[in-house]
Amino acid sequence: MLAPNHPLPPLEILANGLRVSLRHVPRLKHCAAVLRVAAGSHDVPPSWPGLAHFLEHLLFLGTERFPAEQGLMAFVRAQGGQLNAKTSERSTEFFFELPVGAFAGGLERLCDMLAHPRMDPAEQRREREVLHAEFIAWSRDAAARRQFALCEGLNAAHPLRAFHAGNRYSLNLPSQAFQHGLQQFHRDFYQAGQMTLSLVGPQPVEELRALAERYGACLPTGQPLEQIPPPALLTTPTNTYQQLDGQRLDLLFSAEGLPQGASVALDFLCTWLQSDKPGGLLASLRQQSLAHSLKAQVLYTFAGQALLHLELGLAQATTDAPIQIRTLLRGWLAFFAAQGDWPQLREEYALLQQRRLQVGSALELARRDSCQTAQALDETGLAALKALLRQLQPQTMGTISGDWQLPPPNPFLRNVAEAPQPGLIRGQSSRHRGLRTFAQDRSRGRRDHPGLTFSQALPAQTGEGVLLLRWRLAAPAPSGLHHRLQQHLTALAGDARQAGVELGFTACGRDWLLQLRGLHQPMPAVLQQALQQLAEPSPAFWQPSAGLGEAPPMPLRQLLKVFAEQPVPGSDEALTPQALQVLWSNTRWNGLAVALPSHLQDAVARVLQRTPGTANTEPGQVPQPEVGHAWQTVPMDSTEQALLLFCPAPPGNLAAEAAWRLLGQLCQTPFYQRLRVELQLGYGVFSAVRQVDGRTGLLFGVQSPHNSLVQILGHLEHFLQHLPDQLQALAPQAWQDQRQALAQQLQPAQLPLDQAAQLLWQAQQAGHPADYLQQLPACIATLAPAAVIDAARQLQQATNGWKVLANGPCPGSPWQVAK
Repeated sequence: MLAPNHPLPPLEILANGLRVSLRHVPRLKHCAAVLRVAAGSHDVPPSWPGLAHFLEHLLFLGTERFPAEQGLMAFVRAQGGQLNAKTSERSTEFFFELPVGAFAGGLERLCDMLAHPRMDPAEQRREREVLHAEFIAWSRDAAARRQFALCEGLNAAHPLRAFHAGNRYSLNLPSQAFQHGLQQFHRDFYQAGQMTLSLVGPQPVEELRALAERYGACLPTGQPLEQIPPPALLTTPTNTYQQLDGQRLDLLFSAEGLPQGASVALDFLCTWLQSDKPGGLLASLRQQSLAHSLKAQVLYTFAGQALLHLELGLAQATTDAPIQIRTLLRGWLAFFAAQGDWPQLREEYALLQQRRLQVGSALELARRDSCQTAQALDETGLAALKALLRQLQPQTMGTISGDWQLPPPNPFLRNVAEAPQPGLIRGQSSRHRGLRTFAQDRSRGRRDHPGLTFSQALPAQTGEGVLLLRWRLAAPAPSGLHHRLQQHLTALAGDARQAGVELGFTACGRDWLLQLRGLHQPMPAVLQQALQQLAEPSPAFWQPSAGLGEAPPMPLRQLLKVFAEQPVPGSDEALTPQALQVLWSNTRWNGLAVALPSHLQDAVARVLQRTPGTANTEPGQVPQPEVGHAWQTVPMDSTEQALLLFCPAPPGNLAAEAAWRLLGQLCQTPFYQRLRVELQLGYGVFSAVRQVDGRTGLLFGVQSPHNSLVQILGHLEHFLQHLPDQLQALAPQAWQDQRQALAQQLQPAQLPLDQAAQLLWQAQQAGHPADYLQQLPACIATLAPAAVIDAARQLQQATNGWKVLANGPCPGSPWQVAK
């Protein structure tokens, strides 16, 4: 019997033709909107490649009603939300997530910017240069080039073979024909009949419907247009081809004429194709030393067409490996196709989809709803799967070779019923919750595990929680050990994710951090297995293994990774079981648990009895500030210049942190406007508040294809030099609005659980009291402008030090090479 399914919300059609999907999820603290336009890069006239992507950019430049400084991007930043857009082959998505109180303002701006773009010629010229910089970065990115090369075996007439990114040369702005084409594309496709609006939030459906009707009404009335179907994916008799590059093998399979339900059928197949469980394809490839990794994904699907991609990391680059792999793949496909209607796997798949719905953010759920993909393999999807398998396996095999097995059920998906939810801790009323120090919270669990603090700052009745464990190494670990342990946890992390728990194992300097976030029910079992695998890895862990070399990300992302991890050199000690045990025996750990009910606290405490290392009962040392101008060079192979500037706030002072947080919010829009829009340094420009090891600070980032690091740094310094004067010029109402917005974002009742847990963790590292989440918004709400302007002057003068991470050498005084 199949598991019960959570159906898609029904599509409602408004008077102007806009299709609307509404989902009420009481557990959420934020709302999300996704507006999906049924037009993408393949719908553009061949004369103007990149036009759809260019239009997506133009729509964010403001309208007559909401200029750029008041538009959707600035509004979402000011409210602490998230925002993006994506131009795909046959659709374009605009999406954002916001606190409930700001949701209407975001939706109003989204609909207005799509309905009434200005299309100003000067703004077009500036944005084309940004798009050109993005194209240059894309053309130099190894991963992007490889993705483009994957389509080289396709039909030359198919639009997947064409260029669609857009650049300075494909977007002929002075041409009247281009301007006409731009306006016509907007008129044809950016109308309500071509759009689907998906709203998700904790509000009742009636309230969401009222928002959709009120703001969706401004979109032009229209009817759905038929998108021209493309030619065949392949012109050869076979439906597959391969690309071999060193120890990477890419297998591509095309399908034509697939029936309705193909999207869920493809996802169902990919789920089991890449399973690493015994008896599966990947396990067989590893057993025969042919490949160590397998990733299955759909590169393209439209109008019954699909392009399925299997990426394999080869164990050895032999000439006959691809032939052996394809033989095994045919055997597995034949075995899989012979399993009738897959009742067990369909039930498992339905459970997986349910867990995704249980833990998905508002934005994740809205994006799923906008695609209108079924949440389980129903009869329609089943028919599509059988049609797909017939095309992937055109020749029927008489006998099925290989000792194949279907993957066993995920053990974390099926647990015993949860114990009744507990009430408040003894002697406490609801108004007392959270008013304790971290030390008092820790003392509640001292009889079990003194190293772990059970925070009482957030309610535990939501069904979700967070657990963080940090090990502080006494000496450098053997080189590569953390990465090996991280890889060793990959299979467990996959099972945990399917069951609704995100498991991460990261490094920051000599600290190793294990984080579990998600549903209460499977958390103790996932923790138990994670600790066991870290303390006593299986024999396979000690065998040499060659990982699939991943193309490096864009330079700015590489710098962000180094900033977060603060890597330190490892030791030359051999990687042995004895070395691992010595390392654990000299390691001290502490942790924080957030939103765990008492019965789960007891279960976690029992599991922690087998935690490697020694529990640290002493308060953590608050990190001391480093003053001066420190420059860290991160070598990388890139022709673009990238730079991060981190400016810490004064340590241990809650009032100062409040001022710096408001300063960071006030910086975002003018910084982006100055360096990205006016100076056009590149498309990689951002600023944000960041916390590292308890230190709060402002982080500025820029990546540019044509400016040197010295020039980028000069622009940053110029911006910071004039920042106090800009703040002095702000109207009193602007100060009030920004204060209220930031204070509201940081209210515990408004914070998503993962954000709240991270704030509490950083507060613990900084030595703040346990009621930090209550004190911080209160401090922000009462901030005087003078305190923020004073913080801007400290920032300008590098009072608390500046640190740069860049992909180039130190320019000299006052900068010094970081130690």
